[in-house]
Amino acid sequence: MPARPRILLLVTLAEVGGAQTYIAQLVPALVAEYDVVVAAWGPGPLREAVEAAGARYVPLHYVRRPVSLWRDLRGLIELVQLCRRERPSVVHANSSKAGILGRIAARVAGVPVRVFTVHGWAFAQYHGAASALYLWLDRLVRPLTTSFICVSERTRDVGVVAHTCGRNRTVVIRNAVDTAAAPHAALDGDPPRVISVGRLKEPKDFPGLVRTLGRINAPFRATIIGDGPDRVEIEASIDEAGAAGYVQLLGERDDVLAQLADSDIFVLWSHSEGLPMTVLEAMAVGLPVVASAVGGIPEVVQHGVTGLLVAAGDETALGHALERLLGDCETRLRLGAAGRARAVEQFDLRHFHAAHLELYRAELEKAAAR
Repeated sequence: MPARPRILLLVTLAEVGGAQTYIAQLVPALVAEYDVVVAAWGPGPLREAVEAAGARYVPLHYVRRPVSLWRDLRGLIELVQLCRRERPSVVHANSSKAGILGRIAARVAGVPVRVFTVHGWAFAQYHGAASALYLWLDRLVRPLTTSFICVSERTRDVGVVAHTCGRNRTVVIRNAVDTAAAPHAALDGDPPRVISVGRLKEPKDFPGLVRTLGRINAPFRATIIGDGPDRVEIEASIDEAGAAGYVQLLGERDDVLAQLADSDIFVLWSHSEGLPMTVLEAMAVGLPVVASAVGGIPEVVQHGVTGLLVAAGDETALGHALERLLGDCETRLRLGAAGRARAVEQFDLRHFHAAHLELYRAELEKAAAR
């Protein structure tokens, strides 16, 4: 057993995403008290962030997002072997695939504390057979989990109703942002710049956002940052909307905060969310937010105070909300300032770090007592 308790953090992919940002933000607060190991599959900035914080990174070979019975079985074996080799006191799994395989592997390997962070329930994000499969799997591994972390009250409520988690073993720790490192947006674009950031894949509805932008009767320019399997479809949507002259698709960027600070309005159009990091980052730089009223977003964005909330799928209402802010600089400034103040007060990293450290200590004490 190591001199310090060892924590093994698992996530399916190392790519850019909310779960990966969550881990990158968490690791620096853990390394003074714990021996930290992070494991994920594929390329991405996570490895660099983990190693810069003084933790170890282990690349996975078989744990990937697509469902494949043979590869998933090999992924489970890989994680069991990893747990037996590293002998962690805590396995903290993130994202759906690593969450399911990781909790089973940790139980098989005898890891005493098994934590799962729900960034968004997969069964709520998919449809049909895929949704039913993830619901069944999440219920199956629920008894193997010593503690659940949900990133929003709404996420916890959905899990309790679906019997994929229980209130007595679930805590809500909302996502956070480094507000001290966030630049300030001037909100002086002429014309105003609308920006959206996210993975180009459902449940994000970038085609719907592009259609809406193509119908707006106000001067503006728009930027979409991100990449993913729906990129070709979104490029086609831009052409079909006749918006190629004022809507840019930039792909993945390593200067997202700077891009946000050079914008005037942030928009997130989605069918399902946990608690998106991008909304917190936009608020931290002082942007007014226009977003779908789904998941934990209403717990962060106060309608009419820090931004405007719109029913998911209502593209007409989305267009009205964007036109309202595009035509009213004073409202943009007021909402943006209120959003930054709220981010500093309630969603700064110090609260996020303290809550995780408290949870780990409590779970390790319970394990020692058992």
